[in-house]
Amino acid sequence: MTKPHPDRELRESVVAAVRRLDALGLNRGSTGNVSVRASGQGAGAGFWITPTGMGAEGLTADDLVWMGDDGRVGGTWQPSTEWPFHRAIYGARADLDAVVHVHSVHATALACLRRPLPAFHYMVAVAGGDSVPCTPYHLFGSDELSRAVAHAFADRHACLMANHGLVAGGTSLAHAMKVAVEIESLCQTYLEALAVGEPMLLSREEMAAVIEKFRTYGKGRRAG
Repeated sequence: MTKPHPDRELRESVVAAVRRLDALGLNRGSTGNVSVRASGQGAGAGFWITPTGMGAEGLTADDLVWMGDDGRVGGTWQPSTEWPFHRAIYGARADLDAVVHVHSVHATALACLRRPLPAFHYMVAVAGGDSVPCTPYHLFGSDELSRAVAHAFADRHACLMANHGLVAGGTSLAHAMKVAVEIESLCQTYLEALAVGEPMLLSREEMAAVIEKFRTYGKGRRAG
């Protein structure tokens, strides 16, 4: 294995994210994984990902594994077994620089029902569209799962994986974390609404208006 380039701050941010996911209860033990696109270009292009079988406790920046776009691997440990769909997302979406995968309770419950998260609430638009799709079931770490996730991410920042969990992506790690936390919360609300009846859904036109408003939400500077 080759020695990866430093990216120390990036790796430290991944460790902090893993610990936050654990503290929030979105992951437990060694479930889930987090990656960030490496800062290098050319031969240094690739991404950093959490190692397989290692939880938040004791995880350090030096434990992360570098997966080069050219197939090289750097680091002491083996990468998460889910690295193929992380690579597939980065390959499909040049605008995304971080991927978060969790086995959070409510998103996973909905995934086990093999149901997408529909436009029952306007905040579903945080994932970039009028729904969060649910991929068909495929074995974890498989090429089939990677292709299904990459397809779901064609115009979304999140998807559910049947009988598995949630994947969220972002233009930064903070963005990917925000999407993961919000979608988990929405899945909880949706499941609670389903216990009473089928929620009323917003129309495509209504969701399109929300998505358009989100493009500039929180980004404007006050004049003067």
